[in-house]
Amino acid sequence: MAQVAKHVQLKPETIQAFEKYVQEAEAVMGQTMQPSGPFLWCDTDAKRNEEVRRGTIVTQIWPGRGPAKVPHGLIHDWIGAAFAPGATLQELLVLIQNYDNHKNIYKPEVMDSKLIARRDNDFQIFLRLLKKKIITVVLDTDHDVHYRSLSKSRWECRSYTTRIAEVTDPGTPTEKVLPPDTGYGFLWRLYSYWRFQERDGGVYMECRAISLTRDIPFGLGWAIEPIIQELPRESLTNTLEATRRALQARAKASSPA
Repeated sequence: MAQVAKHVQLKPETIQAFEKYVQEAEAVMGQTMQPSGPFLWCDTDAKRNEEVRRGTIVTQIWPGRGPAKVPHGLIHDWIGAAFAPGATLQELLVLIQNYDNHKNIYKPEVMDSKLIARRDNDFQIFLRLLKKKIITVVLDTDHDVHYRSLSKSRWECRSYTTRIAEVTDPGTPTEKVLPPDTGYGFLWRLYSYWRFQERDGGVYMECRAISLTRDIPFGLGWAIEPIIQELPRESLTNTLEATRRALQARAKASSPA
């Protein structure tokens, strides 16, 4: 099925448009760090907050529109929120900072994971990702991750991909890792912004994920559009759900019999 899509090369003007979008988005995010305003996205709407508090994983494209079209690409900007009752912020941080275990927590989407280096709250990590929806794509990705404590009950985290390389024939003797920024272009960049807050007898988790993909070539929407349009939301939802599930399993295992 993948043969219907040709390999493409990420173009400089596509990167420039993405970097401009991220710069503007981060400026707005920085404004919400003021002590006087709401820290969490779910707190900006009472109905949304109630849904999250009841256990629903709420996701929404930001700011309520479709992907942003840029030269030769699309920018996908999604935000999601979940609540893990009974969990603590410390338990959450221990869980998600154990990057060697992400391949177990987030499988099958994370096929392999490894901590490369750590210095205080700065991490360099490797993830092998599986993207599957009509077309199956395997990606080797490197990330720079930084955590920051804002208060005893609030933390934030931002993660930038520094390399995304498609893998052909993964797990076989003919496996080959393509040069970065070449291939089918189903994920060129992924920047994630997390916020965590402990309150209400549990931990709120929010993630805003901004990703860059190729555009949809004329005549191939049937094959390419599902993986480009639907996977960003599905990946975000699955990540939040898997994190909460792992926290609940951890709490259950540590509880007295």
